[in-house]
Amino acid sequence: MSNEVLASQTVSIPFFTEEKSKSIDGPEILKKQSLISGWRKEFVELQFRLTIISVAIKSYNNPWNWIYVTATLDKLRRKAIGQHRLHKLSNVNNRYYWGLYTPGWNGTVFQKFIASEMNRVVPVKQKVNQFNSVYVAITKKCSLQCEHCYEWENLNKKEVLTAEQLKTIVAKIQERGVSQILFSGGEPLLKVDLLVDLLNGANKETDFWVLTSGFKLTQENAKNLKSVGLNGVMISLDHFDPETHNNFRGFKDAYYWVEKAVQNAINNQLVVALSICVTKEFTTFENLMTYSNLAKKMGVSFIQILEPRAVGHYSGKEVSLSMEQISLLENFYLEMNYNSKYNNYPLICYHGYHQRRQGCFAAGNRSFYVDTDGDINACPFCQKKSGSVLDSNFDVSIKKLQNSGCHQFV
Repeated sequence: MSNEVLASQTVSIPFFTEEKSKSIDGPEILKKQSLISGWRKEFVELQFRLTIISVAIKSYNNPWNWIYVTATLDKLRRKAIGQHRLHKLSNVNNRYYWGLYTPGWNGTVFQKFIASEMNRVVPVKQKVNQFNSVYVAITKKCSLQCEHCYEWENLNKKEVLTAEQLKTIVAKIQERGVSQILFSGGEPLLKVDLLVDLLNGANKETDFWVLTSGFKLTQENAKNLKSVGLNGVMISLDHFDPETHNNFRGFKDAYYWVEKAVQNAINNQLVVALSICVTKEFTTFENLMTYSNLAKKMGVSFIQILEPRAVGHYSGKEVSLSMEQISLLENFYLEMNYNSKYNNYPLICYHGYHQRRQGCFAAGNRSFYVDTDGDINACPFCQKKSGSVLDSNFDVSIKKLQNSGCHQFV
């Protein structure tokens, strides 16, 4: 993919129609999240590296390990992305983000995350997190009928988990240490009071996220969730064209919810990512660039690219991308993240790129999924129950999950 082709894309994108900007949330004031580059980025990165060295010194008595472990972590990074270096970082609420699933620098959550990764190389002295990220589905309820929904068979059935059981699930995961907990559903914001309750009762050594369609992410709800410890939101936007997105989601106002949710989250200093499951029909260069231009205009920090899987509503369908399309996604990911010409575009998170080079980090390795029954699964797209978080043999179930693994990337 040539730089000239990337640079030539200029697209007119619909954003906040005049009628709908005069909503109950008040007049629209468009804000953007900050992306830093140049000397500011280099200065933050220097401090980031000094923090890693500091964590190493606290973690090991042997000075040799200070050098060996940090060098090994850097080697693992290079294995995934080669010699590429990011030229930009996201800055939200005085924390700096390199990746969507890496806690922002600096603070307790970030330092525990680094110590946990060091522990995988050489055991450290202190207690570390067992998991990087855990998805917890808190409700079966949803107002949409999304084309790619992985929870399709469970939507709008009778709830199984009580509020107290969900608190217990969060507590048990936090006891074992976790950098991020991501609340999903269904649509988790249909249970916004429950979310506030869960966040209020949780310890603050974890970053918390919500995966949402944008429905009910009002100014008030965003403010309340931020006040009790929410760190960020991943908002699903499946197309840059409003009508196409609405049809994909099965609701006429779905695109509008995304518009409003993005601004309400940004206004309340939540990290914002747009998440898209790219279909065969969508995956062209022109569509990816148009989507990125929209994300840039909306002012978000990240774009998450997911590949379709034949689960849920896609079960039994041939939805996998071609090798040519996968190659296109990989080149697009590298170009948008590591070419300094695109420093003012959101960072791209594309799991498939890393998983094809390092293997899947789910299935209890660094991550797993808790479904709406409280059962443990490898990930949201690889649902094979392996016991319940609420059982006394939770740790045995995690070990079983680790042995069975997640789906393979080719």
